Amino acid sequence: MLGRLLLTLDALGMCFGTIFADCLNETHMFNPRWRPHAKFHNAQTVFLAIILSGLTLHYTWREAKTAELRREFLRVAAVTGSIYWIAGLLSILPPGTMGVDPEFGGPGFPQAKVFVGFMAAGLVGAWMEWR
Repeated sequence: MLGRLLLTLDALGMCFGTIFADCLNETHMFNPRWRPHAKFHNAQTVFLAIILSGLTLHYTWREAKTAELRREFLRVAAVTGSIYWIAGLLSILPPGTMGVDPEFGGPGFPQAKVFVGFMAAGLVGAWMEWR
């Protein structure tokens, strides 16, 4: 049960963390310096996180008729629960990217610890349930 709760924490962090961090503050969607196309990609990322969160919750709590099927559901939950965080960690690699815009204290990548924490919660949770 603890493993499923960790996967749930991962999914809820992905869904609500993305909404609050990327939509409901002045650094992203409400930043007048952001161009419309940047806001489009931000919205795309937020909706992707919401979809992945829903899939993670679905496969975490879906009833399975066999132990093998239960393990497969947990594998899927681990993948859907970590894709967003992996993409976030890789996003700092292309030249010219920053985790924080200069006007808000950048350069920096404070999200890295959050990304690793939620991803670890989901992967450890899946492992705990899978074994």
